[in-house]
Amino acid sequence: MFDDWFAKNQQDPAAYDPIATARVAAKPVFPKRFYTQASAGEGDGGWRLLLDGRPAKTPGRNALAFPTQALGEAVADEWNAQAEFIDPRRMPITRIANSIIDGVAPDPGPVADDIVKYAGTDLVCYRADGPQTLVDRQAALWDPVLAWARDELGARLILSEGVMHVTQPDAAIEALRRALPAGDGWRIGATHVVTTLTGSALIAIALLHGRLTPGEAWAAAHVDEDFQVSQWGEDEEAAERRAMRLTEMTAAAKVLACL
Repeated sequence: MFDDWFAKNQQDPAAYDPIATARVAAKPVFPKRFYTQASAGEGDGGWRLLLDGRPAKTPGRNALAFPTQALGEAVADEWNAQAEFIDPRRMPITRIANSIIDGVAPDPGPVADDIVKYAGTDLVCYRADGPQTLVDRQAALWDPVLAWARDELGARLILSEGVMHVTQPDAAIEALRRALPAGDGWRIGATHVVTTLTGSALIAIALLHGRLTPGEAWAAAHVDEDFQVSQWGEDEEAAERRAMRLTEMTAAAKVLACL
């Protein structure tokens, strides 16, 4: 069941794509719930997901184990919330955990590199030249993040107006790399999910360090989209996609909080 419903391409440690995951329409027939109770039990390798007392495994056949009890219980809650059939769309923390255990934890370095790549063209560095309402809103939500990165992390980034590319200083990029917890596959994996969803390494790192709340991070990542919605409205399909992305974002933030 895990292979059919949770498997991802784990050959690439950064293969987990939360945006693609959020868009996947589930198969028309879900597997029936085959267990009565899910729980988090302490054992070798941390806290494990237990289904009727039996330890579960990831699609990669690794122990579905977590570094903290809180995270184990969060995953168990997803499994207990299932009804007659198991709906993977309602188990985002489990999906992220599977991806981290199988694809990130063995070698977090490439995933950290991918996060840092986003900093080269980070969302918060590219500003609109109008209208003034949007310019002011970007400044209000993005300038504090840039100031924090400069003052606390030593990452002084250059801003650009419009879509003109600007090359960020190597020193700033390296400062952001140092802000990632080297070797910590769980935090790096969850931060990578946030980075992919927001298009911003700075927003993701600020969330990782507690500079932004999940709600603030989401708002900062959607300044442009929110402005367009305020001007032209939002169609039903776009609203559904956004809700799915928010589910993935909330799950990644939950993982970070539970660590």
